[in-house]
Amino acid sequence: MTPDELRSAYIKFFVDRGHKEIPSASLLPENDPTTLFTSCGMQPLVPYLLGQPHPAGKRLVDSQKSFRSQDIEEVGDNRHTTFFEMLGNWSLGDYFKKEQLAWLFEFLVNVVKLDPHRLFVTVFAGNADVPRDTESVEIWKALFSSKQIEAKDIDHSDTKGMQDGRIFYYSEQKNWWSRSGIPSAMPPGEPGGPDSEVFYDFGAELHQHENSQWKNQLCHVNCDCGRFMEIGNSVFMQYQKQLDGSFKELPQLNVDFGGGLERLYAA
Repeated sequence: MTPDELRSAYIKFFVDRGHKEIPSASLLPENDPTTLFTSCGMQPLVPYLLGQPHPAGKRLVDSQKSFRSQDIEEVGDNRHTTFFEMLGNWSLGDYFKKEQLAWLFEFLVNVVKLDPHRLFVTVFAGNADVPRDTESVEIWKALFSSKQIEAKDIDHSDTKGMQDGRIFYYSEQKNWWSRSGIPSAMPPGEPGGPDSEVFYDFGAELHQHENSQWKNQLCHVNCDCGRFMEIGNSVFMQYQKQLDGSFKELPQLNVDFGGGLERLYAA
């Protein structure tokens, strides 16, 4: 499978499930004075995530060209570039967690033919404003169980290691997504929400952790050693930051999936 074939397979998969393909937006964003470049797939869709009807409907799919100048500091590892394509599918007030996670798992395992034993996932651990995402945990457990894989959910893997887990809770530093990052960095009016990331395990046999500067720490899916690589992020875009710093649920529950084409092809 070539990168072009991978992109086409992704688009077709979601078109077959009622999504409308939309074109990649310009790298120079329109009507957005907050940033110089389109840096993620959700950026051109912010008005529609906030409730404005999209002319193409409630289910969308695309491959968005993106540029992140800040990632130049990370170039040189096995997962960062400044320019990339972000495969994306969107639900604007239509389906939510159950459908999204099941379709993603089906695409990765049945279409791309990734070994499900090499897939690990993370979920939001919760904070004072937003509860722990136990709903996604139960969905993931059922999906892995369908492949005869036990999926233990684990806390504190960043300090205690993998602990034979398959599903890992992380704080807002890792499993909350908005264009501005963590909740405290979000300006009033910006949408955001908890997310669930999928990681691919390149395998202990490559000894990436043992040969890295983190070799004296316990490895986990978010370790920077490179053994595990995030290949997809399902964002449950359901909150909007208010002027007083609190969060209010959006009028509609949205799904914003982003998966780096280059990363998925590496897997």
